[in-house]
Amino acid sequence: MGLKDDLIKAKVECFKIMGKSEDEIDSSVGSALEVEANLMTEAIVNFLTSCQFRITGLVAPVVLEDFNIPPQQGDVLPSVQALGANGGGPVTTNVTNGTNGVLTKAIDVGKDVGGLESTGYVYIGGDPDSQGEFDVSDLDGIRTFTSVELFREDIEDLL
Repeated sequence: MGLKDDLIKAKVECFKIMGKSEDEIDSSVGSALEVEANLMTEAIVNFLTSCQFRITGLVAPVVLEDFNIPPQQGDVLPSVQALGANGGGPVTTNVTNGTNGVLTKAIDVGKDVGGLESTGYVYIGGDPDSQGEFDVSDLDGIRTFTSVELFREDIEDLL
């Protein structure tokens, strides 16, 4: 079973077509047929491992590791409520110029620190539009949503 055995079987079938009987065909270990199959197997493996394969289809979830937003200027609403000095109760005041009146703190969270939870996906080929349209959590999903191809024009110089 495997490439070498398939090559031997193909060669045996060719010998039969040429009129040889199965008894006349030696495919035992060390025979010319078996050595040729070994050499052809190695040649095919060398060829395939020299080729450049291209991903032509991929759909996979993405984990966002870090999310950083620097401090941002913000506008203040026309009225602002704040704790007041008069008995500690809230005080409402009108704002005459609220443009860039607030500076937020930087947001720096990650999946390990800060509790970042995010989702998204990456794709090559057709956009699935939503993460709900694919599941690559098992082998069936990986086979369905991932493809790799070898293009003949990429290997012409190896043939």
